[in-house]
Amino acid sequence: MNKHPRVLEKYNAYKLEWLHDAIRFVLLVLAVFALFRYVIGFSMVGGDSMAPHLTDGDFVVYSRLHREYRPGEVIAIRVPSGEYYIKRVAAVGGDTVEVRDGRVYVNGEALDDPWGYGETQPEYGAVIYPYKIREGNVFVLGDNRAVSMDSRAFGEVNIRQIRGRIVLVLSKEGIHRL
Repeated sequence: MNKHPRVLEKYNAYKLEWLHDAIRFVLLVLAVFALFRYVIGFSMVGGDSMAPHLTDGDFVVYSRLHREYRPGEVIAIRVPSGEYYIKRVAAVGGDTVEVRDGRVYVNGEALDDPWGYGETQPEYGAVIYPYKIREGNVFVLGDNRAVSMDSRAFGEVNIRQIRGRIVLVLSKEGIHRL
């Protein structure tokens, strides 16, 4: 028979409390992992390709919950070279894009892009105009067309390459939604 039962009971209570704390910690880590893996993500804007709407050093939060994207939405993408970019959707699957006379045309009509800054010139490489976007892909442009590396240079972007839609911007001027 044990000579010190109260000491052992107290010891067992400590072990049980520690086990509960460890379980809570593991659940918290799993919840945070799931949140950042499947719901939201963060990125930093590098360069001036999205100026004046987004500038170098802005911090953006994106939602991973969307699987359909519309022209005008700002998205975070990963291009085949492995780099991450923040760009604006200009056209979606089934649309035909053409760049001429300093403008972008989608399905024969000039793109209504109040966010576009400067003349849009074609980049010769991955795209030959007119260019029909395949289903499941999008055509992206930077807002500052003169300096942007976008679909004009690397072609259309598959939806699997899209990290998410930008929902919040943290900049020097403060926090705002897109």
